[in-house]
Amino acid sequence: MEGKNQYFVNIGTREISINRNGNNDEFIINADREELLLLREVFNEIYNSDTRAFFRSHVPFVEYHKDSSNDEYDEGMTRALQMIYDLGDDTTRHHISGMGVLEDK
Repeated sequence: MEGKNQYFVNIGTREISINRNGNNDEFIINADREELLLLREVFNEIYNSDTRAFFRSHVPFVEYHKDSSNDEYDEGMTRALQMIYDLGDDTTRHHISGMGVLEDK
């Protein structure tokens, strides 16, 4: 059974790295392979929702608040932040708590 490793996560770029480099250490998590794959899957879902929202933005008669891609993006970001919080070190959990994005969860 594989143990947990430390990873550096930048949610804006959806980067997960075992090496600290540049600005990729927005959050620090400790995850096993399965947890890492689940987080990567959520990041991929966020990317896909973001891409669909981009194309929707070029259709002027579809309003932002009626676009399911935006809702999916927001839900994906919340899921990612919850996972990062759950896997994060004390600094990461404190940072996410301070953002106030998970208070209703």
